[in-house]
Amino acid sequence: MSNLPDTSIREAMRLLGKTDFLLAVHDASFPGADGEDTGRGSPYNQGGHDLALFARSLGFTGLQLGPQGQTSSVNPSPYDGTLFSRNILSLDMKKLVDQGLLSRRTWETMLVDNPLHGGRRVSYLQAFVACNRALDEVYDAFITARKKGDSAALSLNMEIKSLWSSARWLRDDALYEVLILEHGDLPWRQWPQQGEAALDRVLCAPPAGMESACALRRHALEIKYARILERYSLAQQLLLRQHLAFRERMLAMGLKIYGDVQVGFSQSDAWSLQGLLLNNYFMGAPPSRTNVEGQPWSYQVLNPALYQDAEEKPGPVLDLVAERLGKMLYEFDGLRLDHPHGLVCPWVYRTDDPDPYHAVQNGARLFSSPDLADHPALAGHAIVRPEQLNRDRPRYADDWVHDLTPEQEKQYALILDALMEQVLANGRRKEDILCEVLSTEPLPLRVVRLRHGLGRFRVTQKADLDNSGDVYRSENAQPQDWVMVGNHDTPTIWRLAKKWQGDAEGMKQARYLARRLNPSAPDALAAALAADPRRLAHAKVADLFVSPARHVMLFFADLFGLEENYNVPGTSDQDNWTLRVPHDFSRRYEEGRKRGEVLNLHAVLALALRARSDIQCTELIARLEAKAGWAVNP
Repeated sequence: MSNLPDTSIREAMRLLGKTDFLLAVHDASFPGADGEDTGRGSPYNQGGHDLALFARSLGFTGLQLGPQGQTSSVNPSPYDGTLFSRNILSLDMKKLVDQGLLSRRTWETMLVDNPLHGGRRVSYLQAFVACNRALDEVYDAFITARKKGDSAALSLNMEIKSLWSSARWLRDDALYEVLILEHGDLPWRQWPQQGEAALDRVLCAPPAGMESACALRRHALEIKYARILERYSLAQQLLLRQHLAFRERMLAMGLKIYGDVQVGFSQSDAWSLQGLLLNNYFMGAPPSRTNVEGQPWSYQVLNPALYQDAEEKPGPVLDLVAERLGKMLYEFDGLRLDHPHGLVCPWVYRTDDPDPYHAVQNGARLFSSPDLADHPALAGHAIVRPEQLNRDRPRYADDWVHDLTPEQEKQYALILDALMEQVLANGRRKEDILCEVLSTEPLPLRVVRLRHGLGRFRVTQKADLDNSGDVYRSENAQPQDWVMVGNHDTPTIWRLAKKWQGDAEGMKQARYLARRLNPSAPDALAAALAADPRRLAHAKVADLFVSPARHVMLFFADLFGLEENYNVPGTSDQDNWTLRVPHDFSRRYEEGRKRGEVLNLHAVLALALRARSDIQCTELIARLEAKAGWAVNP
């Protein structure tokens, strides 16, 4: 397959009104190149480059990455990683070998010792341990080169010093790493509460009268662990170099890269930012049609009292937002906003309830609870008045708040306004800010999103086909929206299509899709879709391209015909967050596309164009079908 963008796919997407086509793949899921797989993927290595070239050849315009923060040894979820520091597991170790910072022997040992070499799952713990061992060697090589006056090492040293002096997040994240060692790998809430070590819990947010003691303790730790702190800084600077080089390669290739603004906090961030966080409440997902139990995320909540100062100028919370988003918008072309209700109208629940599911199901909206008897502490944060609430509706309902004044809208919008200021300052487009609004969208979130003309997500596999007004149906999308069949938290469309085959849901899906894709004669297509899960999966994707939305996203598992889950929300399964793009993805795709066993994009777009009677493109459809070599509608 050529690495040049497929002109027939590009022309089809132009005619169908699609301006953006993203492939979603998290760092860990990138494939390993033959002979270079260390058990965990990275966009920065040869496997990442190869996948990007492949995606561009299929007409993709960008890559949607996941959160890139540092994860712990026991939790691979990127959504629990650090807000600022990058994950050392994404380092391209081969590049460090080429730079003389890592021995070839050590790198080859990482390859040989990988138990899942060539496999489709991340060997997370082994990769974590091996990467840290390799970084010890990289740091020693850097120190040796610096002592010898090596020009490359001296230049890198200047970059590290500049980053250390300017980035408070780096100093805090690095210090948390050494305190984990100091306290026997325990998380910070389990550190001692008495004696000098008790200061460690509050070093970044010292109580009144303890500022000097905390400063002295911090200074002592920085001296004691100077090597570990410098090693941490070295790794972050190397990652930044590799990321910026990766972005340059992608731009030269014609691909944008999108970051992921996770709504949650890592343990490290909860420790260092505790002075900005609300006590006694966590953030979670409320009950909804697609998740009736809700999700107790146990994520921290930013303190509304610190959004602004007494003169309504940006306070420390908005300063943090500007710093974080400014950094990301410098490094990425666009951003996915993870659960943006957390930025506008967080669903919060009490931390003192021993049953987290009971707590989250009986939670409330942080700014929409002026007089709830079971949440009196929230009254002081309320933006709306009691008479603006629909008391006959559940608290989590989209219409719990029934109207807003312009001033109230402004208050709800403080964080998103600060984010959009950074978008403008960094020369980015508002169209490249993706709001992961799922099955519910409370009025305040909708008003604030539309204030900036931002689109929302439409995950069509979740559509209620018995409800013509359901938000997930593709025909209900707006031009600024992003449509997709699934994401990293849903079953793949291949898994669902097999599950639907032969049951009532499968026939319902087939009939709906046939009416969307062949409205003049739907019966024959409906029968073909109901009888063949491959065709049903393809039709489900074609449905995206006939929607009014200008933006389409595909999760990598849906492109490559995979049935395994990447993540099952609310579980701690050992396979979560470990699914990878197959190392032989190009061969797999080429061999499978003419059998419909992977997503045949030529066949999908031909079907979508045939559904559009207003587009006259007989010759283009013929070219697409010839390249497809397989038809959804036999």
